[in-house]
Amino acid sequence: MINSSKPSTEIAKVSAFDFSLPTRTIFAPGALSRLGSLACEYGAHHVLLVTDQGLAQAGHEARAVDSLKQAGLQVVVFDGVCANPTVEDVDRALQVASARQIDFIVGLGGGSSMDCAKGVNFLLTNGGKIEDYWGVGKATRPMLPFIAIPTTSGTGSEAQSFALIAQSETHMKMACGDKKAAAKVAILDPELTATMPHAVASVTAVDALSHIVETYVTKKRTPVSSMFSMQAWRLIIQAFPAVFQDTPDIEARGQMLLAAHWAGAAIEQSMLGATHALANPLSAHFNTVHGVAVGLMLPHVVRFNQGVVGHLYGELAEEAGLCSADDPEASEKLAQYIQQLVAMTGNPTSLDQVEIDRNLFPQLAQEAAEQWTGHFNPREVRTELMQEIYECAWTS
Repeated sequence: MINSSKPSTEIAKVSAFDFSLPTRTIFAPGALSRLGSLACEYGAHHVLLVTDQGLAQAGHEARAVDSLKQAGLQVVVFDGVCANPTVEDVDRALQVASARQIDFIVGLGGGSSMDCAKGVNFLLTNGGKIEDYWGVGKATRPMLPFIAIPTTSGTGSEAQSFALIAQSETHMKMACGDKKAAAKVAILDPELTATMPHAVASVTAVDALSHIVETYVTKKRTPVSSMFSMQAWRLIIQAFPAVFQDTPDIEARGQMLLAAHWAGAAIEQSMLGATHALANPLSAHFNTVHGVAVGLMLPHVVRFNQGVVGHLYGELAEEAGLCSADDPEASEKLAQYIQQLVAMTGNPTSLDQVEIDRNLFPQLAQEAAEQWTGHFNPREVRTELMQEIYECAWTS
């Protein structure tokens, strides 16, 4: 019998959500060796491997090709992917693929290789040009099975159905999303991340950090995305000092890789916010590396959003041991902590430390306010507000 004299416990309201996880995730050191058998499992015969020259030099391309060939598969390689792939990168890969009867695609590398692989998949199966798929759900025909293998711990592209392809002239990124573009399998092999140069490790880790913090607070967040974001946060705050202050072991590399992956899964549900809206114009105009750009903007976006989602930033701060979740200074403490993590990587922490023309802030702010990701930011994004954030980020 219920004792009605005791105060009832309030049941928290759970927001509605629509969730599916189309990608099978395999996480294990040495998992790359399973590529050939997995491709066969999903019906591969003629495989296009999309990667870059860095992965070729590191020997990962050869290992992937060997695994595919040992499984009796025909393989053609496109390893000309550039950082922040453009329409031209996708077109060049498409020319290679079109000369063969490709029925399966593998993306091996960072987000650039996986995005390029997805871009090729759109055009190889649905025709047209990549601009035709800018937006969501523009592909009308089935797409080829796709295996994604990240070699960096950053974008989480292997967990997403979006390809980010830059326009050739403006270098502004087009987000081309379709559930059919999601990978059938994501192979997470932390051994592959051991060959990352420090410069790559630092910018990809900060990118993952920005994904976690942004997805946790967006307007589109769900209980599912919050679950992924929080688990990614728990992993990354452990992995950061292990990777950037000590000699990272396979455990630390695995934590960072898995954090990036869960953050990618959160993006698929929650999308991103003002940090990415502010970062993209910096990359487009000044060729600022994406991971550097988001690291510069993220602490200031936390401060910008604190009046709307300070309670959520408080939860992240408490998880990191900074303060209690209800501390009125929690958002500021989180912003400072994020800046410390960025500094730990050796990346710059203010815009005056990189080659940025401050006179262009009004133009950058207008472009930032028009970015797609800004629509999901918890606080309204307007040009004058974006310019204020750029000004705040000018010096640390």
